Amino acid sequence: MEFTLHQAVAADADELVTMHTAAHEECYAHLLPPEFFAERRASLPQRIERRREHLAGLANYHTGHGRSLPGLDDPRIIARNTDGEIVGFADAGPGRDADRPGELELYSIYTLASAYGTGLGAQLLNAAIGDEPAYLWVLEDNPRAMAFYTKHGFAPDGTKQVLPVEWRSLPEIRLVRGAK
Repeated sequence: MEFTLHQAVAADADELVTMHTAAHEECYAHLLPPEFFAERRASLPQRIERRREHLAGLANYHTGHGRSLPGLDDPRIIARNTDGEIVGFADAGPGRDADRPGELELYSIYTLASAYGTGLGAQLLNAAIGDEPAYLWVLEDNPRAMAFYTKHGFAPDGTKQVLPVEWRSLPEIRLVRGAK
């Protein structure tokens, strides 16, 4: 399978948020009730508009600063399959934790199940953070993601938190990767 990676733009918002919602359903069906996913689908129009505004703001930032730096300016890198459909994305940027173990945080990375095992996750990870030291948060009960991150040099640092109540207060753990 071949994929094309590029920086998301405001025009990608509808397809991107829809794909993200589908990925959540594929990844977290064992952790969250059907009502959670129904609420996510019902909120698609508002979430699409917020994403469109965010991506438009990033485009204005990059244009005004004459640069686009993967891993530094809150990129949203999307992957399209040969049919032109968005099948994955990754976000990274400055660490947001007060006690951050590094400067670079991988905010999110998702692929649709149809892209599992194709190497797309590794391509997205590389495009978002390269070989840089970084950290991320992952749901504690997410063995597929844990295996992926471990394979790419991340390890738990012992820090835990819980997601907001709308995410049913699921527990997360922080993973860290040092310099390669």
